[in-house]
Amino acid sequence: MIASRCVRGDLDNAKEFISEKVIETIDKTKEKIVQFNVAEKLDKAKEFVEEMTSGHKTIKVYNKEEEIFENFMKINEEVCEATYKAEYHGFINGPIMMGINNVALSLISIIGATLYLFNQISLGNINSFITYSRKFSGPINEVANIMAEIQSAISAGERVFTLMDELAEPKDVEDAVELTDVLGVVRLENVSFGYLENKTIIKNLNVSVKPGELIAIVGPTGAGKTTLINLLMRFYDVNEGTIYLDGHDIRNVTRESLRKSYAMVLQDTWLFNGTIFENITYGNDSATLEDVKRVCKAAMIDEYIEKLPNGYDTYLNEQGSNISKGQKQLLTIARAMLLDANMLILDEATSNVDTMTEIEINKAMTHLMKDKTCFIIAHRLSTIMNADKILVVKDGEIIETGNHEELLKLNGFYASLYYSQFD
Repeated sequence: MIASRCVRGDLDNAKEFISEKVIETIDKTKEKIVQFNVAEKLDKAKEFVEEMTSGHKTIKVYNKEEEIFENFMKINEEVCEATYKAEYHGFINGPIMMGINNVALSLISIIGATLYLFNQISLGNINSFITYSRKFSGPINEVANIMAEIQSAISAGERVFTLMDELAEPKDVEDAVELTDVLGVVRLENVSFGYLENKTIIKNLNVSVKPGELIAIVGPTGAGKTTLINLLMRFYDVNEGTIYLDGHDIRNVTRESLRKSYAMVLQDTWLFNGTIFENITYGNDSATLEDVKRVCKAAMIDEYIEKLPNGYDTYLNEQGSNISKGQKQLLTIARAMLLDANMLILDEATSNVDTMTEIEINKAMTHLMKDKTCFIIAHRLSTIMNADKILVVKDGEIIETGNHEELLKLNGFYASLYYSQFD
């Protein structure tokens, strides 16, 4: 009986020793696979390919094809090497685990058979040891086999959690006002703002806009024109001061109702996969084909659409790459015209069309945007000569205000900008 207990103790010690070796081998394999970091290097390669594909025209213009190809080959070699090493260690990991398990079973069988011959242990006990050994080693083998998948999941999880850790847009305040029937009375009082704490872009700005006024914002690059539009739409909140819309502090208004009050056309056009009709009616689902044709005619794009084989049912591919930039710009302008909003923002909206077309579009938009408050950012000053008020912005401050004739009479910064177009 005492001998049997001793033998059982030896078997337990042997199993414990083998288990420690198994776990140690798994840990080493995990460290090597993590060190290779296949997922991270593969993501790097994907990002490089995506970036180079989107900028292929620039690459061709500057004759950088060979250099880009060499850089890709270096990245690709890193991915191949890391994948090979990870697969190699993952492949030998299985046989090692199986070999250790087989050694354990052999020891149990040999020692058990010897003890059985001397009547120190029963066949049932031997069978129990073998069964428990297999049950013990099974999960370890599974963990070893999925180590690469775990590493890939960890790498993907890091990127997901990085995105989740980004600060979300603050929620609307309690009892936020829902804007309806917006008149378009805008007032900025002592507004200051900067994207960084130590760098103020907008400085103590005061502006008053009446309903239906056409406000043009001009100034050199980096003066804060687009920043001002971002504040009106509340993509950012002011650091100091207050912005009012129809007498409401926009921080006490729901973002949804505030942004629905504006129709916006940016310099960077955006179209999605779908028909021309679907793209134009994106902000107004109840619009009819007649409504779409009306705004397209005003935007000087109707003749082009009518010449297409499928007309307004023509399908646009991703980002509208099967039409020109100017035509995309005209479609986005038509989309803004169709949106039932009482205020309009145009940020260099006609930068991709020729001068004659731009003049015609401005005439049409002046008619269609009647009785609506409009904010226009433009570098070509000839397109804003009919604005009710022109705000000349420089270094985040309004240095001149007035209509076109008044500002020319001042013979100040606006006049120098205007006449520089003809020098």
